[in-house]
Amino acid sequence: MSAPGTAAVAPYRSTVQDEARDGFGRLLAAEWTKLRTVRRWMLALPASVLLTVLVALLAAAGSQSTRSGDGPPPDPALLKISDLGHYTYLPLAGDGTVVARVTSQEGGGAWAKAGLMVRGSTRAGAPYAALAVTPGHGVRLLSGYKEGGAGGGPGAVPRWLKLSRAGADVTGYASADGRGWRRVGSVRLKGLPRTALAGVFVAAPDKVEVRRMFGGESVSGQPSATRAAFDQVAVAPAQPGAAWRDRAAASGPAADPSLDGRTGSGGTITLKGVGDIGRNAFADDITRTTLSGALIGQVAIVTLAVLFVTAEYRRGMLRTTFAAAPRRGRVLAAKAVVAGLASLAAGLAAAFGSVLLAGPLERSHGLAVPPLTDGAVLRAVAGTGALFAVIAVFSLAVAVIVRRGAPAITIVLLLLLVPQIVATGLPLSAARWLERLTPAAGFAIQRTVDRFDQSIDPWAGLGVLCVYAALALAAAARLVARRDA
Repeated sequence: MSAPGTAAVAPYRSTVQDEARDGFGRLLAAEWTKLRTVRRWMLALPASVLLTVLVALLAAAGSQSTRSGDGPPPDPALLKISDLGHYTYLPLAGDGTVVARVTSQEGGGAWAKAGLMVRGSTRAGAPYAALAVTPGHGVRLLSGYKEGGAGGGPGAVPRWLKLSRAGADVTGYASADGRGWRRVGSVRLKGLPRTALAGVFVAAPDKVEVRRMFGGESVSGQPSATRAAFDQVAVAPAQPGAAWRDRAAASGPAADPSLDGRTGSGGTITLKGVGDIGRNAFADDITRTTLSGALIGQVAIVTLAVLFVTAEYRRGMLRTTFAAAPRRGRVLAAKAVVAGLASLAAGLAAAFGSVLLAGPLERSHGLAVPPLTDGAVLRAVAGTGALFAVIAVFSLAVAVIVRRGAPAITIVLLLLLVPQIVATGLPLSAARWLERLTPAAGFAIQRTVDRFDQSIDPWAGLGVLCVYAALALAAAARLVARRDA
């Protein structure tokens, strides 16, 4: 209450909070205005696109197909898998079972396979379910051209195996005596026709040697042969009058016809073969190669994001910015959003441009280029845009921490590039950990083929880079609130 005879004085009320409620949009507009009015900053965006696309075109111009003949290029999806081995079969009329005892197995290593298979057809890449004995990994239920599979447990021969089909579901069982059965697992096969194929097969992975050196690697391998004997082989219900037929590995490029054959009668079969069924761990990742120009294009993005901050530090303009907007964390967030969105647009343009322009040139050289509509390709292309955006935010945060342009650019590029260069000269185990634990993991988003040297899943790799960006941004926000501008 005011004293008698004195005028009431209104208490001071800060307007900062009221301005902050609707001020972030204004901050975004102000930061965008800063970005677009500096010509060299804006030139960095098309420069990143041009560099990325140019590298893609140069790589496409120097590409060369390893296939023989003048026919059309193979299906890109089939290059990601290996569908060899030796398979002998009967038509399975509707639902039913195939049973056999694996009596002996030799050659091919720990992942040699001998067992039963139900598949849609003999064509490469057909849906299948295989139940196999392996010397080093027990009984495995395999499907989808992937490694591992369900199962485990004892796998020593002799071993009874059974595959049971019910509609699209195929279930595998194993037994030591043919009476007490243990369920191994079950899979659902999309596209399995009513009359499928059922029989026995053998397969074995190639013996591969990888030599790594800084800047590249060499891969050499030779086919691995395996042999197995089966008895008590029965397919029920089989088509009346159908005879056993072979799908042998002799159709594969690395097969030795002398190792392919089937002998026996009265439910006894001996198979010999080479080649494996599963993923092709050494397939070329054409999409990733096409997008490799992002390694060069990112230099322009890093430079843009760093200068977007350090130029204001150098000229003292940041004091004016903080005077107009005292909540410094919001200013930093606005800068990060503007730099990230601008880099996202540039990254998407660079990635789509690389794939669309380099694709026809690669196809003219006989390469099996996957279409842009392929899920993995679309993820890699869109992910490259996200990669540029996260790199921009990470670079901006490092620039705030360092407050000097050249050191900040050097630090970011070293963190992104050096792990990828050093990894090529390290053993695979060490290289995988290096690429998993550094910001370079973000480039895994561009991978479309599951290769032997992959270190981390695509989205997980991008997540690692996002964690680095978030931590750097948090540290930058803390420092910018405490230090003088």
